Amino acid sequence: MAAMSRSSVHTRMFSIARLTVAATAAGLVTAALALPAVGGSGAAMVAATEALNLRPEELVEPPLAEKTTVYDAEGDKIAQFYAQDRKVVPLERIADVMKTAIVAIEDYRFYQHGAIDFEGTARALVKNLASGGIGQGGSSITQQYVKQVLLNSADTDKEKNAALEASYTRKLRELRYAMAVEQKYTKDQILEKYLNIAYFGAGANGVEAAARRFFGVPAARLDLAQAATLAGAVQDPNRTDPNLGPTARRLLLQRRDVVLDRMAELGRITPAQAEAAKARKLGYKGIKQPNGCQESRYPYFCEYVRYELLADPAFGRTQRQREQAVNQGGLKIYTTLDPKAQKAAEAALKKHVFASDRALAAEALVEPGTGKIKAMAASRPFGGSARRHEISYNAVADKRHGGLIGFQPGSTYKTFTLITALKQGMKIDDGITAGAGYTAPGHATFKSCAGENVADPSWTVTNDEGSPGFKTLATGTWGSVNTFFMALQERVGLCPTVETAESLGIRRADGTKLREVETFTLGVNESDPVTVATAYAAIAARGTYCPPMAITRVTGRDGRPVEYRPRCERVLDPEIADATAHILSGVFTHGTMRGVGGIGRPAAGKTGTTDGYASAWFAGFTPDLAGAVSIGDPRGSQRHKLTGVTIGGRYYDAVQGASLPGPIWNDTMRAALRGVAATPFTPVDETRFGGCDQDCAPSHQDPGDATPADR
Repeated sequence: MAAMSRSSVHTRMFSIARLTVAATAAGLVTAALALPAVGGSGAAMVAATEALNLRPEELVEPPLAEKTTVYDAEGDKIAQFYAQDRKVVPLERIADVMKTAIVAIEDYRFYQHGAIDFEGTARALVKNLASGGIGQGGSSITQQYVKQVLLNSADTDKEKNAALEASYTRKLRELRYAMAVEQKYTKDQILEKYLNIAYFGAGANGVEAAARRFFGVPAARLDLAQAATLAGAVQDPNRTDPNLGPTARRLLLQRRDVVLDRMAELGRITPAQAEAAKARKLGYKGIKQPNGCQESRYPYFCEYVRYELLADPAFGRTQRQREQAVNQGGLKIYTTLDPKAQKAAEAALKKHVFASDRALAAEALVEPGTGKIKAMAASRPFGGSARRHEISYNAVADKRHGGLIGFQPGSTYKTFTLITALKQGMKIDDGITAGAGYTAPGHATFKSCAGENVADPSWTVTNDEGSPGFKTLATGTWGSVNTFFMALQERVGLCPTVETAESLGIRRADGTKLREVETFTLGVNESDPVTVATAYAAIAARGTYCPPMAITRVTGRDGRPVEYRPRCERVLDPEIADATAHILSGVFTHGTMRGVGGIGRPAAGKTGTTDGYASAWFAGFTPDLAGAVSIGDPRGSQRHKLTGVTIGGRYYDAVQGASLPGPIWNDTMRAALRGVAATPFTPVDETRFGGCDQDCAPSHQDPGDATPADR
């Protein structure tokens, strides 16, 4: 098609402008399409004409992306996740001056016209014909809303380009959608939707997020100058983004003043008000909006919650759907985190271990009878900066919740062998004569649950401390005697011991199957504090195991809550749990923790120190709270042992369970339970577990004799 002369183009333009006064929407657009654009192709115009169908077409309006907020057990915000920083608010929570400003600058006849503003469209048409393309949109607020919906709904670059392309086909499509929107909603409803979807720059989507990010106030409290600034920003938010520097800020100020002048011109404000507002500085504050766990006050707990959400099919069948739900779904996540307990754990770790130390300490607190995680803390901050001694994984949890492989928990696993012995009928003073070393009699001495022979008769287990002799269930536990527990595991069986541990939720931190090896009772399976604390919480709850629980309630956009409840089951006879607690309470008074002492209330626990001092643990509980503390070198605990090290400003020849994890646990529990009435343990059933049966001490030895060996 030949290009028209400039005079012919102008003649046709003014003719069309006169016709638009009485034209219908369809007639107007048809007239536009009938005119060849300068430099345009005939094929493009034919395609556009074929697409013309000015009947209302229903617009699919997916929910707007909103940020998800995470709250602690007291209802205070601790984290948020978002792909778009937005909080949808009703029109009544937006300042009237903001509504006035946006209408004045974007579509001053918004409340007078329908889906199409004939005057605006005619004016834009004249300029577009002169330029040979779509240079001016002439879009109403309704059309702009439609465009934003299409852009926000686009999943691919192709769809995004289609929503933004400068073509008559797109404009026609928007007009059809706009007609349906105008039929479906009132003008106020459309304005509300537009103000909530519009992008204002600086990462702020919607007027509420923009008001808070730009000026640190809610949209309801915007003043004239602030409202004019935001209204001016929507035209080209990427050029006027104040975060881009002085040039962008000058452009934004200019746009603000344009809005103020337009408001005065339309009589919405007085010239004096406009001049007073124009005299003010920009006032941009750039209030940072935290996003993700790295910016949370409690990053390790936050990570645990995030991984829980991303693994829950309730939030979508696929990983992508669940990520969208978390980052865009506007969820309210209420959790189990207790600020008091969290503060206690953080303070105890900070007191004993520095962030700059090579060793890394971590602690988890769990409520017996519910499995609620009350606190998760580590001695290093969460993040990716080596200079600030940060770590980028969850040191308190397993791999499924963002952790790595954990540390070997050492003698804390001896508790599972003790429980197995009590389950099989042994009494507190029943025992075994333990030697200075233990060597399995044969390959079949220990069998895995699959029936495989796993004993190694060529290897001898020894005690670093302590003396050989007869040890009861109590004294052997108090002294944490390796050779006693190897002999006890031989008696009760490796597989039953493994099954006891598994019934209490014990899993390897890396998610693989427990290693059913000869030294299982010595704690060679790498574990994490949450898992170990939850197992010990089951003993405190008299044999009721409750999987670790971080979320109590999730509320969606509709406001309807989904409640999460503990999923507990009885895994131990209560009297067996009572007997276990009775024996473990002696660790503070007769055993490896007697040099540290107790916490001034009934408590029980077990130290753990691995072979060669690769890592050290303490796991313990009161009837009200259980906790586990681990410490090791994240560079590789087997290569970098806890010997000849300085931690927290103190030098250690060798770090044992009682020398560092035990004191951390004690300090945490005292603070976390301050003000909570002490709860006693249920007394042991002496008729069932008191004294000894067939495995009594030799007549020449006092069954109470024991020399603690901190292993």
